[in-house]
Amino acid sequence: MGTAGSWLHCGYHLTTSIVSPILLSLPYAMGLLGWVGGVMWLALAALVTFYSYNLLSLVLEHHAKLGHRYLRIRDMATHFLAVVASTLLEGQCLKFIYLAYKPNGSMLLYQFIIMFGVLMLFLAQMPSFHSLRHINLLSLVLSIVYSACIAAGSIHIGSSRKAPPKDYSLSDGTNRIFSAINGFSIIATMYASGIIPEIQATVAPPVTGKMFKGLCICYTIIIITYFTVGISGYWAFGNGAQGSILSNFMAGDKPLLPSWFLLMTDIFVLTQLAAVCLVCMQPPNEVLESFFADPKRDQFSVRNMVPRLMFRSLTVVIGTTIAAMLPFFGDIMALFRAFGCIPLDFILPMIFYNVSFKPFMKSLVFWINTTIVVVSSALAVMGMVASIRQMVLDAKTYRLFANL
Repeated sequence: MGTAGSWLHCGYHLTTSIVSPILLSLPYAMGLLGWVGGVMWLALAALVTFYSYNLLSLVLEHHAKLGHRYLRIRDMATHFLAVVASTLLEGQCLKFIYLAYKPNGSMLLYQFIIMFGVLMLFLAQMPSFHSLRHINLLSLVLSIVYSACIAAGSIHIGSSRKAPPKDYSLSDGTNRIFSAINGFSIIATMYASGIIPEIQATVAPPVTGKMFKGLCICYTIIIITYFTVGISGYWAFGNGAQGSILSNFMAGDKPLLPSWFLLMTDIFVLTQLAAVCLVCMQPPNEVLESFFADPKRDQFSVRNMVPRLMFRSLTVVIGTTIAAMLPFFGDIMALFRAFGCIPLDFILPMIFYNVSFKPFMKSLVFWINTTIVVVSSALAVMGMVASIRQMVLDAKTYRLFANL
């Protein structure tokens, strides 16, 4: 994996692992919670996860000093699912560009997914996490740029004569409860990073303080991008904000913004998403290569390059096939995020810290950690129920290779 990274590299990796085009769903999530609930939960989730990841870093460093180094807390399947989701989203972005220039085009979603899979066959051969540092710096810059483009586009549309009617009201009854739960889950999982241990493992010793500085860089970018996109998109479109705010930039087949602006923004999104996919692929790659590579040989030796080429290509092919076959994978991922991301990002770091450092039961730290665990556990259970309900409602649209 390599341990030559600085705190700056750490910041690049952390930002790419968290800040991704999933933030295009923030206006939609805020529409489920309203102005007060949406902004407050967006800020609170940022505060809790920043605290959580710092605790996890301290736990990892504590066990490393004891001679136990844990490179991952999630299994290989977790990261592989993220690769599938990124591939599907990339295909949807390519289809968006295609339809913007050819509204009556005959190409289907799975064809765009396959195009991206071919690109990833080449990019997936990057040998280590540390080798992605320059790509992840570009990813960091791109996330700021396309967030600025989306905010500018939203403000332009929202203040123009073409502006859609703005409705900020919340639904009533049972729908309001499930909508709020979905909104909480969506925003919570936008702060998820499953690779904190892997990123810390790339940092050159001494590690003390470097992860904190890296997280400060990461959360500075999060505040800039998340709040900009979420607030501007919700202001412009209200409850009409769709699952991806880019969809609101089209009125049927007619773009509400100049075509060149939409193309530029989508290219920024596509490029950054490729970097996110590469980051998600590294943990499963490391697992496979730990079985088939020879650590005594150079990483560019034939002995190690052949298994790397074979198994990384196989990972891309399988992920691309699943994304093309199951374009409703977003519903599956929503369920996975509820019982996977929330516990592993909001619950386990607090438990690990309390078990490893054993803070006094009457101390403030102990009770903060315990409160977060209890509240997050309840949120995870409610999120699973809401996700299953949504899958049941959407089941009629499920079919293999659907052109969604």
